[in-house]
Amino acid sequence: MVFRRKIYDKMFKWKNGHNGRTALLIKGARRVGKSTIVKEFAQKEYKSFILIDFANISKEVNGWFNDLTDLDYFFIRIQQFYKVVLHKRESVIIFDEVQLQPLARQAIKYLVADGRYDYIETGSLLTLKRNVKNIVIPSEETRITLYPMDYEEFRWALGDEVSMELAKSNLVGLHPFGDAVHRKMMRDFRLYMLVGGMPQSVDTYISTNNLEMVDEVKRGIIELYEDDFRKIDPTGRASKVFSSIPAQLTCNASRFNISGAVEGGRLENMESVLAYMEDSMTINMAYHANDPMVGMNLHRNVSRYKMFMADTGLLPRACLERSDKPRSYMRPEHIAGGSGDRAHAVL
Repeated sequence: MVFRRKIYDKMFKWKNGHNGRTALLIKGARRVGKSTIVKEFAQKEYKSFILIDFANISKEVNGWFNDLTDLDYFFIRIQQFYKVVLHKRESVIIFDEVQLQPLARQAIKYLVADGRYDYIETGSLLTLKRNVKNIVIPSEETRITLYPMDYEEFRWALGDEVSMELAKSNLVGLHPFGDAVHRKMMRDFRLYMLVGGMPQSVDTYISTNNLEMVDEVKRGIIELYEDDFRKIDPTGRASKVFSSIPAQLTCNASRFNISGAVEGGRLENMESVLAYMEDSMTINMAYHANDPMVGMNLHRNVSRYKMFMADTGLLPRACLERSDKPRSYMRPEHIAGGSGDRAHAVL
């Protein structure tokens, strides 16, 4: 299922505002829906498009990026291979998972200068930063970030386009909702806290109305992230830190205890690991500010921080994964807070 996302308006603004002068680079964590939204945008806003998925590409096509001195020949070959006719200034070429072919990203400079077509790139921020050795990073990129679905996008996915507008109006006008409406809105919000904003999780909830199946989807995403962490840090420290987030948030400590996550871990020897994790956009770091006034970054204390999972729905799954209790004890109200009536009905 394709969901309505706020980033679509930013993409539309880029298309009409830049008119091919830059390529659009959409970055974000894995499984947040980058490829889906880009394909939807290309289908709706262009006469034709070609999507080159570097995670699933033939050696022949991949080799074309080694030499792009003859762009006319390149465009002829690409149209013949994908059996799509490209139209000048009415077509877009998509480089999906562009971090897997750095030469394609480097070629953006020359492709944009050619001016015939638009270009959209997608990739994980972490690997985009790592896979740039020996290439010239193009300055002809407009970069935007895609995050998991926020609460308003979640309500849109459930077919509710009224509640958030009503909430905004009441908040601006300082009008009370009333107890019954307030209770319902809080139950709906707890459902979002439980399901989360990963499009695959939301799609599973809508199609099955079964939180157990949603949990299975989220478990797969968590395992995917942990596998990625093991790739960037073979020592396993990043994976251990990620796995310890639920336990760290449960305790009353004022900061994340790195030694509690990794034996013998200290901030000075974990800085690169934490930087990789933050770049992956799978976590959110909340730093302590010694003076919480305007310009808090000026007073940020990098040695004191809390770490959260980037998607709220992954935390309940991680709690179940790490808990020694049977799953029947981990009721929704224990995880998300409150009554959890709607979640109980599903379970």
